Amino acid sequence: MRIFTAVVEKCKSTGLYIGYIPGLPGAHTQGETLDELNYNLREVVEMLLEDGEPSVDSEFVGTQSVKVA
Repeated sequence: MRIFTAVVEKCKSTGLYIGYIPGLPGAHTQGETLDELNYNLREVVEMLLEDGEPSVDSEFVGTQSVKVA
């Protein structure tokens, strides 16, 4: 079993949750709920893994707050 970290945002205009896995090309999707988004992300990653071991281009490190005056 592998664990991937996803970045999740919520679109104000559609109300949908948008998710992607940094560094994993093609691993992005959306859903009306967080549960639906998680299911859709799992499905996308499973499809990518069917094509062989994906080439992860980067590693998720974290987030930072940026202050602007």
